[in-house]
Amino acid sequence: MSADVPPEIGPDYEPGDEAPEGAAGWRRATYEIIFEADTKAGKLFDVLLLLAILVSVIVLMLESVQSIRMQWGETLRRIEWTITILFTIEYMLRILTVRRRLRYCKSFFGVVDLLSILPTYLSVLVPGSQSLAVIRVFRLVRVFRIFGLGRYEQESQVLLKALKATQAKIVVFLLVIVTLVLVMGSLVYLIESPQPGSKFTSIPRSVYWAIVTVTTVGYGDMAPQTVLGQLLSAVAMILGYAIIIVPTGIFSAEVIMSRSGKQTPRSCPDCNREGHETDAQFCKFCGKNL
Repeated sequence: MSADVPPEIGPDYEPGDEAPEGAAGWRRATYEIIFEADTKAGKLFDVLLLLAILVSVIVLMLESVQSIRMQWGETLRRIEWTITILFTIEYMLRILTVRRRLRYCKSFFGVVDLLSILPTYLSVLVPGSQSLAVIRVFRLVRVFRIFGLGRYEQESQVLLKALKATQAKIVVFLLVIVTLVLVMGSLVYLIESPQPGSKFTSIPRSVYWAIVTVTTVGYGDMAPQTVLGQLLSAVAMILGYAIIIVPTGIFSAEVIMSRSGKQTPRSCPDCNREGHETDAQFCKFCGKNL
């Protein structure tokens, strides 16, 4: 990058992207307010964002109640549209101020930010679709860093890291479970289907029974009548209790291994990722100066 390129523009700068004088400083100040939480302005922004999200979710819930919708429907829709427009402006500011715009748009929070505003606009064409805007409740994860809740955000990072590390093991485990319920469902179908009035009328329904039994839910809507079928049920229930321990043990072990030193909610101005140690001077993901 040329020496005369403002560092705030970032590595995605190209000739012809020059902003008016003072724009780079404006972008930096806006970035610190929107993405950072260790300043008074950033904390105030997060508090207002938290309140807007809560109000929006409450409005969506109230609008689903017919008696309230008939009396206050117009007012609730105005509130929802006002909040949606504010969220749209915020989303555009996030794109304008972050250096790696495409990376932000494809990130988890970038997708959630977009999906939180689309349903309201979609409701113009598809009435009722605004209820899908409840997905914006996921945005509450961002505000863990205020009110002294930063440690909860760090713990969420530990859980996410553990989930990612156990992904392969969990997939293998689920494949074993799928095989098990398919076999048990087929066996109970062969045993119970000849009985008069049997509810095991097909293998898919029998597999449904196997899933409900192995997971120890036990709705009771289908139950074997023969001794052999009841014996198979007992085996399935005992296996269910034993199976619950497996993913719990795998995940618990990874959580213990994933714990590291204290982290700060600071985000990297280049890659926009968080989870850095309190004494870090460089981003551990992209290597840029923090």
